[in-house]
Amino acid sequence: MPEVDAQATTHLRERITGLLGTWDRQLHRAVAERTWPGAEPVLPRLSRSADHGLLWFATAAGIAVLGRGARSRRAAVRGVASLAVASAVINTVGKRAVRRNRPLLDAVPVIRQLKRHPFTTSFPSGHSASAAAFTTGVALESRGWGAAVAPVAASVAFSRVYTGVHYPSDVLVGAALGAGAAFAVRGMVPTRSQLPAPGRPKAHAPALRGGEGLVVAVNRESGSADCASEVRTRLPLAEVMECAPDELPAELAKAAGRARALGVVGGDGTVNRAAAVAATYGVPLAVFPGGTLNHFAYDLGIESVRDTCRAVEAGDAVGVDLGRFTPGPGGSTEPGYFLNTFSLGVYPELVRIRERWSPRIGPWPAGVLAAARVLRGEHPLEAEVQGRRRPMWLLFAGNGVYRGVGPTPGHRGNLADGLLDVRVVHGGRAPGWRLLAAALAGRLKRSPVHAARQVHQVRIGGLAPGTPLAYDGEVAPAPPELTVDKLVDALTVYRPQELL
Repeated sequence: MPEVDAQATTHLRERITGLLGTWDRQLHRAVAERTWPGAEPVLPRLSRSADHGLLWFATAAGIAVLGRGARSRRAAVRGVASLAVASAVINTVGKRAVRRNRPLLDAVPVIRQLKRHPFTTSFPSGHSASAAAFTTGVALESRGWGAAVAPVAASVAFSRVYTGVHYPSDVLVGAALGAGAAFAVRGMVPTRSQLPAPGRPKAHAPALRGGEGLVVAVNRESGSADCASEVRTRLPLAEVMECAPDELPAELAKAAGRARALGVVGGDGTVNRAAAVAATYGVPLAVFPGGTLNHFAYDLGIESVRDTCRAVEAGDAVGVDLGRFTPGPGGSTEPGYFLNTFSLGVYPELVRIRERWSPRIGPWPAGVLAAARVLRGEHPLEAEVQGRRRPMWLLFAGNGVYRGVGPTPGHRGNLADGLLDVRVVHGGRAPGWRLLAAALAGRLKRSPVHAARQVHQVRIGGLAPGTPLAYDGEVAPAPPELTVDKLVDALTVYRPQELL
């Protein structure tokens, strides 16, 4: 009886395989014999352009450049990573596991046939896998870019049948494997939408339909004109006022008495001023990224004006911590606040060099130039940290624990953890280059030049007169002694519950 059952199963499998193979060949011939208006000059060229993933690499570059935002860059990188995984699986496993011969070209018109016929096995289609992997990877980060790329990917997949180099089932299975590769990459590296909210959810933030009750300050010197125009379009009932940087705190303080929420369009320095006012008056803050550097907005997951507008109208918000140093800049009796970072040592000098060169060569080249300049010097700083005097090249305190390694790593997963991420690069000979070498070698945590702690408070003293400090990209004189701590859950910031 077991032998009979095995024979029946084998016979059934052979019948199904034969039937599917017949349908596959019939569909392949039907595509070959049908006339497709306008396809002959397009599909063969499109199919060739996708050889070795060249089409998708070019598309990724276009998305990164034209998108002009962190989400677009992430979509491009995820698309390429998904393509790489799919290609590796198809070429090392798929092609060798099922050695299916290519279709016969007798029914395919010569004008459709590729000049170079593939010599690898037919199942599954590598081109279809790459197209599906890239498109799915892009769509997982940005639905808009995914929708834009999908018709091209579908055309590439169909072109493999149209030119006669693949059976339809080759294409379908290849596309399924490609999409699976993109989801596998997402399993290893979650998308931004999968990450938990970076702060404590706030239920009492008012939902402002059309922006009614929202006063938005725009830093007219940060190049935010386009963003301000979009805010007016999306939130027509909001009051939008343009101010010089020095006028922002005073104008926002006046607005706080009549506004249900404050908004700000600009970069990190501008947002810093608005956050101090919002925390003082206890009103929610709407951050519209519109400056050169938007680290706070990006760490919140806000990457566009549309994100913030959606949150304002829905009343979605989170509570975040606010960093504080006392006394404030220049020894002011009022404390200073920071949303991102506080630092002493070389970073204030880096900010000064970057700001000096940004108008001439652009912000990112200026940042690279500034980093190269400060890496060359030793720049010793003598200070007492927690009662212990030491020479330092850099002291960095982050509002929340940063992910990754390095003296100033770039992303925080939780803006309401109650912790300061303090990193010190000790002074000595060529500390910058020693730090860089340790980071590149993967030995930063064991490097004697670098130390990191997560604490609630840092006491700093013994600073020489004129020592600069930097906070959220602003530079000011430091007092001789100061304390750096946090106001836990001090600020309510609008943020969509689900970022698409």
